[in-house]
Amino acid sequence: QVHLVESGGGLVQPGGSLRLSCAASGSIFSIYLMGWYRQAPGKERELVASITTGGSTKYLDSVRDRFTISRPYAKDIVYLQMNSLKPEDTAVYYCNAVPARATMPWGQGTQVTVSS
Repeated sequence: QVHLVESGGGLVQPGGSLRLSCAASGSIFSIYLMGWYRQAPGKERELVASITTGGSTKYLDSVRDRFTISRPYAKDIVYLQMNSLKPEDTAVYYCNAVPARATMPWGQGTQVTVSS
């Protein structure tokens, strides 16, 4: 199994920025599609952004132009740069393959709270 560890969350005011990191205990750089997901209280987990090994990206409409997903070449890490944060971005953020894999259990996630 590959274990995923998310970090970089915190409390930020509306309009602020955070950079999330997802580090893996094993190889993920060759996984074709990696993504960042989030789960807000009382809601289903949703895919926020995804990136292929070639660098092609897709975003949830509500975060497009504010969030940027990246994955350094041949590195077992995925980033999510979040700018212009809004209260509705408050959630626990996770990374995983797309679709999520049984061989990559969900990590603990990192809490992002956007509040004044």
